[in-house]
Amino acid sequence: MEKNTPKKDKAQEQIEELTLLMLYLTHWIEKSRFVPAGILRSWKGYPFDALDKLVEKGYLFGTKHPGKSKSAILTEEGVTKAKKLKEKYLRQK
Repeated sequence: MEKNTPKKDKAQEQIEELTLLMLYLTHWIEKSRFVPAGILRSWKGYPFDALDKLVEKGYLFGTKHPGKSKSAILTEEGVTKAKKLKEKYLRQK
């Protein structure tokens, strides 16, 4: 079994960050009677390893594969983190 090196850890972190950013940039708002502001959803067409890590970190909900849903829900924490990543990677607020 191959050890994780600092270089691999950094690459994995960037994959997770960019996956969250792409989920945020491609989201849509789904109306909900339970959530007045709406639910932010995005298609989960990204590596399942990255999606699972984002679920573990509390940034996404409803992505555990092989689930039936083809979309994921961004949590409040996920939206906050994604906005910071947007500034980091795209230099936009």
